[in-house]
Amino acid sequence: MVKIQIRYAGDLRCHATHGPSSVTLSTDAPVDNQGRGESFSPTDLVATALGSCMLTIMGIVARRHGWDLSGAGVEVEKSMVATGVRRIGSLGVVIRVPANLDAAARAALENAAHTCPVHKSLHPDIQIPVRFLFGAAAHATDTV
Repeated sequence: MVKIQIRYAGDLRCHATHGPSSVTLSTDAPVDNQGRGESFSPTDLVATALGSCMLTIMGIVARRHGWDLSGAGVEVEKSMVATGVRRIGSLGVVIRVPANLDAAARAALENAAHTCPVHKSLHPDIQIPVRFLFGAAAHATDTV
C-alpha cells in the first residue's frame, strides 16, 4: 500500500507528497476551469499516469526479453467532454519505439501497453485510441 498526502494550498492549487519517497508535485486547475494552468491539472496527471504506466510495463517486458527500448516515448493527448459532467472524454496515445523489433516482440509490447494497471483502471467511457510506431516510423514528426 502507498500513501499519498495532498494538501490544498489555496487558489485552486494542491501539493502532493509521495509517502515512500517524499517526492512532491503540485497541481493547478486548468485555465478553462478557473485556474492559472501553471502546472499539471488533476486530469493531466491521469493522462501522465496512463502514458508512464504503459511505457513502464513495456519496459518490464523488454527487460525480461533483452530488448532495447532506449529512446522510446509516449505522447498522450487528453480531451475533456464538452457537455454534461466535466470529465476526460479521450486519451489519445502514440507510443514510439525506435528499436527494430520482430513482429512477436512488437505484439508482446503492444499487449503489455494495453494491459497496464492504469489502462485497466480507467472507466470504459473514456476513449483510448493507441497507435504504435516502431523502428524508422517512430522518428516521424506527426503526433497523436
